[in-house]
Amino acid sequence: MKKHSRATVADLLALKGQRQLTMLRVTSLEEAEAAEKAGIDMLSVPPALLGPEFREVAPNAFAIPGLEYGDYVSAEEYMREAFKVLKAGGDAVYCAAGLQTIRRMRDEGIPVCGHVGLIPSKATWTGGFRAVGKTAASAFEIWRQTKALEEAGAFAAEIEVVPGDVAGAISAKTSMLMISMGAGSGCDAQYLFADDVLGSNRGHRPRHARVYRDFAAEYDRLQNERTAAFKEFAEDVRSGAYPAKGHLVAIDEGELQAFLRQLAEGGL
Repeated sequence: MKKHSRATVADLLALKGQRQLTMLRVTSLEEAEAAEKAGIDMLSVPPALLGPEFREVAPNAFAIPGLEYGDYVSAEEYMREAFKVLKAGGDAVYCAAGLQTIRRMRDEGIPVCGHVGLIPSKATWTGGFRAVGKTAASAFEIWRQTKALEEAGAFAAEIEVVPGDVAGAISAKTSMLMISMGAGSGCDAQYLFADDVLGSNRGHRPRHARVYRDFAAEYDRLQNERTAAFKEFAEDVRSGAYPAKGHLVAIDEGELQAFLRQLAEGGL
């Protein structure tokens, strides 16, 4: 495994209020390698992506694998998976489970990133996939949840689709790193999905997403080229243009004639 200068939880917390951190959701080794080369501070990753190959291409990125809500039930199940992903190369875990589970993991020294604001797995409680914190009562509830996460021992929290003024005020009053996904620059880190940054997402594009490349168009171009190449191959086979002499293994003429004579004589 490559030597690294990866940040620790303490390093990240020391940067609170000093500079904006960057974070991307990546789902492939190619994306992880690109993020590493680009100097992205933190990566959200599927647990299955972790391992020696991941750390070979991204030795310095602080990796936060997600413990998907609903895949585990008890605190023990969450803890077992947390230890597994930390051993595989993660630096912390994302967890949207209850405070008791987060507290249990923190008691074992597992760094936990929680979630406030729009929490997709719990969106039914806040009115679906829409902004949260647009009223004083809703904003204060986000603050209450943030404070509860802090007291449970989380070191960070994603704050999603919350008015920037609200998120900034909350970030200033908590010791946790507040990771903004559509919650403004008053937080400690800015978080986007690689699919949105690259323009490869053909579905709904959230308001907070910013597209820097048009991979969807490039994928379409490559698919058209793929189809054309396959068509040309089929045409060459039908016309006899493939295989040509250069694609075949040669045999000495004398050896060929000896083989053909033996074949004609029916020898084995």
